[in-house]
Amino acid sequence: MKGERKELFRGVMMAIRRLWSDRSGVGGVEFALIAPLLLMIYITVFELTIGLSISKRVTRAAGTIADLVTQEGSVNKAFLGTMIPVAQSIFVPYGVPTTHIKVTGIEVDGATPKVMWSWNETGGKPYAAGSSIDVPANMKSSGAFIVHAEVSVPHQLLMFMPGLIPSEMRDITISRDYYYLARSGEAIKCDC
Repeated sequence: MKGERKELFRGVMMAIRRLWSDRSGVGGVEFALIAPLLLMIYITVFELTIGLSISKRVTRAAGTIADLVTQEGSVNKAFLGTMIPVAQSIFVPYGVPTTHIKVTGIEVDGATPKVMWSWNETGGKPYAAGSSIDVPANMKSSGAFIVHAEVSVPHQLLMFMPGLIPSEMRDITISRDYYYLARSGEAIKCDC
């Protein structure tokens, strides 16, 4: 009986030593510890890539709208209304639900830029005619006519760990604007 206990004790001790010296599961444990961090990094990089791509498309949409308007001698509400599908076509793979657009015709009289006309995607006038507006310093030459296009889109961040970031940071608005000089050098009239 005493010999059996001794043999049992020796067997248990050898099993404990083998378990202690066995390193075959270390890789699995390390992966289990690092996998959540790697997943967070992957999703963050994915989200940044989507956000930067949408930001570039917002910039492209604002530039395209300003460029198209400056090619015209006069515009009206119907023409400006076609800028909505133009902007939305730039966001095609991302399916941006709403695109907010403002187009403003600005005349520089002396050194003071003044709003001649303005239009937004709902057909309203975001800026009062005759009001002064700020433009880049290098565009403030007397007699210049400037088209200012503003585009903004809502963007919802993919936050898979909601407790880490406040909810007001999940919904952001990406907006860009462009100033273009009229191509003809003449004021662009608007029937709006």
